[in-house]
Amino acid sequence: RSNGGILIGRDAAMMVEGFQTPIGAQFQLDTLRTLTQLPVRAALNTHWHFDHTLGNSVYGGAGIPIWAHADVPARMAAIYPKWQSESLETFLAPWEKRVSAAKTDAQREHFKSDIEGLSGMFVPVSQAVLALPNHPLDPAKMPMKVDLGGLTVVIEHYIGHTDTDLIFRVPEQNVAYMGDLLTGGQYRVNINGYTMKWRETLAKFATFDKNTLFVPGHGNIFGQEGVAEMRSCFDDLAEQAEKSYKSGVPVEQATERYVIPDKF
Repeated sequence: RSNGGILIGRDAAMMVEGFQTPIGAQFQLDTLRTLTQLPVRAALNTHWHFDHTLGNSVYGGAGIPIWAHADVPARMAAIYPKWQSESLETFLAPWEKRVSAAKTDAQREHFKSDIEGLSGMFVPVSQAVLALPNHPLDPAKMPMKVDLGGLTVVIEHYIGHTDTDLIFRVPEQNVAYMGDLLTGGQYRVNINGYTMKWRETLAKFATFDKNTLFVPGHGNIFGQEGVAEMRSCFDDLAEQAEKSYKSGVPVEQATERYVIPDKF
């Protein structure tokens, strides 16, 4: 479900993302083996979310170390086993109550869409064999460089979509694997996000080389125009929030009044 990538140097290779299913991870590993028989230094997770990690068991079974932000194993262990121990009905019960208590049609449709999204997370997790990253990366030691032999991978930590977000830059190719800090052609998922810091992070991405090729966590590959589009979306949110605040509109009402512009 997510975008991944294969990095190959003279001495070793790396893979980006664990995907949502073992099928995705196995496809990536099989593809890598059509290109090289070099040892695989690591499989890299950009963050802890299910659609980037549930295929990790393939890498673990192949004896490939799984690298991620040091807090990723704890995040996964705190949430996903709990989901696996309960039924979908139990999991959704509080959210179904929100639908019943909705005060407007728009609010009711919003809450229904939440249930659809939550079901799309719960079901894959309930079916997965969890494999936690076994090589924690300390964000205090980043940026860190990994030399694959003529190909350098620079690992950097940013906060935005989660507090465990990592990106992987390949200077020799001017390519950057961004995880869900960037997404192409879809609205931002902020269920575990830090909106203000995410906005600051996007401003930093805008300073990257103008010819950088960004591989987003989802959607099509793009250049700086994709970063600009995401910044514009966050700017619109900030502008509307400020207007509501200055007008004395309570948070709950401001949330309901906000209408996503057609261009987003």
